Amino acid sequence: MAINLEVPKKHRALIDQAHQVAMNMLRPISRKYDIAEHEYPTELDMLAAMIDGLSESGASEGAGAAGVRRSGDEADKGVKNGSNMASVTSVAEMCWGDVGLLLSMPRQGLGNSAIASVADDEQLERFKGTWASMAITEPSFGSDSAQVSTTAVLDGDHYVINGEKIFVTSGERSDSIVVWATLDKKLGRAAIKSFLVTKDMEGVKVERLEEKLGIRASDTAVITFTDVRVPKENLLGSPEIDTKQGFAGAMATFDNTRPLVAAMAVGCARASLDLTRDLLKQAGVEIDYDKPAQLQVAAAAKFLELETNWEMGRLLTLQAAWMADNRKPNSLEASMAKAKAGRVGSDVTLGCVELCQSVGYSEGELLEKWARDSKILDIFEGTQQIQQLIVARRVLGLSSAELK
Repeated sequence: MAINLEVPKKHRALIDQAHQVAMNMLRPISRKYDIAEHEYPTELDMLAAMIDGLSESGASEGAGAAGVRRSGDEADKGVKNGSNMASVTSVAEMCWGDVGLLLSMPRQGLGNSAIASVADDEQLERFKGTWASMAITEPSFGSDSAQVSTTAVLDGDHYVINGEKIFVTSGERSDSIVVWATLDKKLGRAAIKSFLVTKDMEGVKVERLEEKLGIRASDTAVITFTDVRVPKENLLGSPEIDTKQGFAGAMATFDNTRPLVAAMAVGCARASLDLTRDLLKQAGVEIDYDKPAQLQVAAAAKFLELETNWEMGRLLTLQAAWMADNRKPNSLEASMAKAKAGRVGSDVTLGCVELCQSVGYSEGELLEKWARDSKILDIFEGTQQIQQLIVARRVLGLSSAELK
């Protein structure tokens, strides 16, 4: 099955629309909500309604953070460019506008991606229209999701959830939360499941909002769960604990959300490259794509290096999405995309600040903001180090117990 990593023709209209939204709706309010941290961007309500309308009409082709469910008929051997490819390309365009504002979009949260990844068809219909944040990280651990200590104990027709979650994106604004909890700590990774918890359930409390380096438009919360009774049908996917499968069920969420985060980094980095190219040109530095880097001025050579690294991150992101659309296992590729694009996003945006010197460091342009925003994309959904560990395990054929 051949893979072509050019942007599919059928998605170009969608990408163009996303670019127009990024340029005309997100960029103009980008600085405003960076300064007004924790203030809800009301301008997004109209945009969210428009995306909902596209989804209802079937015209969105998976646009937005929620469109990550594996698609396609097993019997269909043709090459597909489906919802995953549409999602990563449109998300990249939106983050060319503003990462924090994209993460603030109603009903486009990472929790929605988790629902799309692991929920059954009945749950997909029942939870349709919810705005779901995703709660994984706890005070005792960061990227090692297998260390989840929040508990879910079956009591009749409900699971009783107790625990604390930190760094919950859209934790205050969302109306529901996908909470990762363990059914039995002694059974390890296999007992970790995700639950759809609504904000109106007794015992759910948003304790505080974090003040952050970047993505300041996005609210990041600490949430506690005290004897929260969740209907057992709100457990996403299968309630069975399969020790042979291990953590695979939970990791299916990351296989789909990590390429989305990679796409965010790709979009933010491209914004920096586009502006830097223009600023260099204004300063008399022309980038000549027909001439080797060593024969150009230092600034042009550095720019070409940054752009080359960006292209590698972009192609890995498209590959991971393409594999999901074509029903191929993509855990390795998803982690490779997240590792490369996440690091490239940070390196490129900081490199552009350096190239543009005082202009890049001042608030007169958005370059310094993009450098701040991009850093989180190398951290959340699994840090750089965790991604490299996952890639190493996959390449060497070693288990998590064998390679720590």
